[in-house]
Amino acid sequence: MKRQAMHYDTLLRVARAISETKDVEQIVQMAVASVSNTMEAKGCSIFLINRKTKELELAASYGLSDEYLQKGPISHLHSIRESLEEGPVAICSVMDDPRIQYPKEAKKEGIRSILGVPILIHGNVIGVMRLYTSEAWDFTLADVDFVQAVAQICGMAIDICRLHKGYKTSIEILKTMRNPRELRSRRRTPHEGIPVSIGHSICTQVMK
Repeated sequence: MKRQAMHYDTLLRVARAISETKDVEQIVQMAVASVSNTMEAKGCSIFLINRKTKELELAASYGLSDEYLQKGPISHLHSIRESLEEGPVAICSVMDDPRIQYPKEAKKEGIRSILGVPILIHGNVIGVMRLYTSEAWDFTLADVDFVQAVAQICGMAIDICRLHKGYKTSIEILKTMRNPRELRSRRRTPHEGIPVSIGHSICTQVMK
């Protein structure tokens, strides 16, 4: 019940953030930090699909090293493709699953399991949220539902930003955002990965 209550609190905070700011950068950064801390995971990330390059471009990350984030281009056609086409995908062991594009880099980062869920807008997949754990994790249906719910809220925030900015595609939103690697490394707070402008009350609740 405690974990379930934390799930509800996190969903409420992310939803509230959408109503309080039009800055999608703050929302997605707070979302990945909240999901990672709530699940007591190693880290979390959000990628958006670039239809021109057929690659996933990083929009936000928490708990992951620069070396891992810069491991190389991520093809949305080969990297856990099912999570972009058929729904959530749980990878119990990154070293034994052929769907992992960079298994050696994942092992070096200390990643054992990955949960990937699609980010949808109007029924179309625009990206993916990924949760990373340092221990082998048998993801439950509640885990999947929670991460998918946050991903869906992030999709709403991205679409609101797209409409507000007058963009035709979601990937264009990255033009307005600072490099997420620089954001994480240069603007750390006591709750790493959450922008300074996000209220400390939110951060404190996430870390409880």
